[in-house]
Amino acid sequence: MRAILTILTILLTPMAQAQDSRLQALQTADASRGWEAVGRLNMDGVGFCTGTLISPTRVLTAAHCLFDRNTGARIDESRLEFLAGWRTGRAEAIRAVRNVAIWPGFRFDAGAALANVPTDLALLELDRPIRTTGIRPFAIASSPLERGDTVAVVSYGRGRADAPSIQESCHVLDQRRDGVSVFSCQIEFGSSGSPVFAVQDNELRIVSVISAMAEGSRDPVSLGMRLGARVDALSLALDNGVTGTTARQPQGARTTARFLRP
Repeated sequence: MRAILTILTILLTPMAQAQDSRLQALQTADASRGWEAVGRLNMDGVGFCTGTLISPTRVLTAAHCLFDRNTGARIDESRLEFLAGWRTGRAEAIRAVRNVAIWPGFRFDAGAALANVPTDLALLELDRPIRTTGIRPFAIASSPLERGDTVAVVSYGRGRADAPSIQESCHVLDQRRDGVSVFSCQIEFGSSGSPVFAVQDNELRIVSVISAMAEGSRDPVSLGMRLGARVDALSLALDNGVTGTTARQPQGARTTARFLRP
């Protein structure tokens, strides 16, 4: 199952902030209600990531989830499967993937490079729409985050692969000029592609996607990217049949990443 990559030590200036909430499993129907658009992205023979439905046919995740760590080659769409609301052996909907768009600047072989995090973004096109009652796609935020803002993360991970978990309250530690967002959120191997949520216009919206974890100056931190107009650009690429990357050939193994297998 696709791992979060530990890449480097992030030095942060101290910041007074509210206490982060603890990670909680969404194992019951009541607990998981409203989060059904978050699902597990299975890569046959490779592992899994987390993905989020942003329209009936589009799933947002991390770009590195779509590469085979051993060969550096793109994983064929026929080996990808999205399980919306996967919980205790059941999914609200299961769909195959027909096409993917990866941000053009992403380089899987760059591995631990911090500059790779802002480009670690992909959008998947499903083979059929998900219009199941109760699954509501999440919108993308229109405003950027600021240091100190409260966010939430829903993810799958090592030891909790059969149900999502939520951290309802963690915080933005830094918004770097290079486009990297640094969060205090608790993540684990398998959480790549997890959505980061914030309340905007009185509703939860996706403000980032988890790409990596790093050692902070005191505690581990999680890294994502500022989305800006990138999701719209990836969606347009899918509309036009353009994948956004030419990396069908191997880019080289990403030896610094580790995988959690089912």
